[in-house]
Amino acid sequence: MNSFHIVISIIFILFAVFQINDPDPIFWIALYGVTAVSAILFFFKITIPLVPLLVALVSIGGLLYLSPDFLRWIREGSPSITGSMKAGSPHIELVREFFGNALTAITGMGYWVAMRRRKKHKLKEEIHGF
Repeated sequence: MNSFHIVISIIFILFAVFQINDPDPIFWIALYGVTAVSAILFFFKITIPLVPLLVALVSIGGLLYLSPDFLRWIREGSPSITGSMKAGSPHIELVREFFGNALTAITGMGYWVAMRRRKKHKLKEEIHGF
């Protein structure tokens, strides 16, 4: 199961690398990078729940911000988002960003819950002297 966290971190590092040519690379590199850091911290049993919580909160904010564009995309029949971005199809970038925020929100919340559980379990062990 520990290799799962390494795989998650590698995936998000790759996501960050692919953002270099994005119109707003700093935000996405940081978001994907900190998501990767959450997985690395968990792998090394370093419990800092604030890190994945910040990822989740920023991503949820992004989801809320992009929701109108995502809903418009659905109403338009969900046209393909696999093509290259053009002025006539701004939905491609907006929907991709929505999904990027969804992935980081889910991952951040998952690591936040897991770190809180780990911290709580560790505290119980210390109290009961296991």
